[in-house]
Amino acid sequence: MTELDDALALTWEGGDRPAPPAVGAVVVGRGALTEGWLIGHAVNGGLLMALAAHAASEVLDGAGHAAPLTWGSHFLSAAVVGPVEVHVEPLRLGRSVSTVSVRVLQDAGSAAVERVRFVGTFGDVGRTEPVRRAPAPPSMPPPDECLPARRDASPVAQGIVMLDRLDVRVDPATAGFAVGRPTRRGVIRAWLRMADGREPDVAMLPYAVDALMPVSFDLGVPGWAPTLELTGQVLGTPSAGWLAVELTTDTVVGDLVVEDACVWDASGRLVARSRQLASVRFPSDDGAAENRPPAG
Repeated sequence: MTELDDALALTWEGGDRPAPPAVGAVVVGRGALTEGWLIGHAVNGGLLMALAAHAASEVLDGAGHAAPLTWGSHFLSAAVVGPVEVHVEPLRLGRSVSTVSVRVLQDAGSAAVERVRFVGTFGDVGRTEPVRRAPAPPSMPPPDECLPARRDASPVAQGIVMLDRLDVRVDPATAGFAVGRPTRRGVIRAWLRMADGREPDVAMLPYAVDALMPVSFDLGVPGWAPTLELTGQVLGTPSAGWLAVELTTDTVVGDLVVEDACVWDASGRLVARSRQLASVRFPSDDGAAENRPPAG
């Protein structure tokens, strides 16, 4: 078991992996969220999406629909270290795809509190072949020539415990935020892989789209940027090796940022993408004006 696989592991009510239940029936799985996936005081949202997708995949595997093709996640409260439950409810069981709702819950003492509501359409990832049209990966130096993101790099990074699980190499052209010189263009590019050597697969992709520092760092706002909603798509099975990730934003309104993520595998194939709405904390109205992207 790798660290990510261990984090996604579930035990199911009734023992074995459940068969796909009838539409409207709910099956319950239980797992644990550990300190290794913390960003500040909260467990990373990408891990929660991967957990929900993994739970749905196990439930729908018997129907031949084990791969998430598209999903939407609403983040309702911050997840903390401790036990977690996933409630999986099929909404539609079809011939080529099935749609499922997953609720991620934690006990908050007097009652269960919902952390994430995940709704996804699952099918056969083989339907992503062949690639008929897709953007090429960005031009970046090789990983050895990029800058490692480590917890000892800055006071902000010290609170990102999850960095210990990752090997992240940031493109120097977009790494100015780390030394107080963000480009303010709203672009971060990096190579990504798991620190323990786990190779990327479809199960990792809902995590990968939300595993890097938020793009708002490049706007000069190096604080927490909680995701309100994220919509993602799986577009292929990644090959072994590094993932290339590019985060961009062209929209900042008030204290909200729209962040787009694209993920390519080592062969240069686009394998996942997402768009999220996140909340950011600009220091003042003047600061918000200063963080508008430059023209051109």
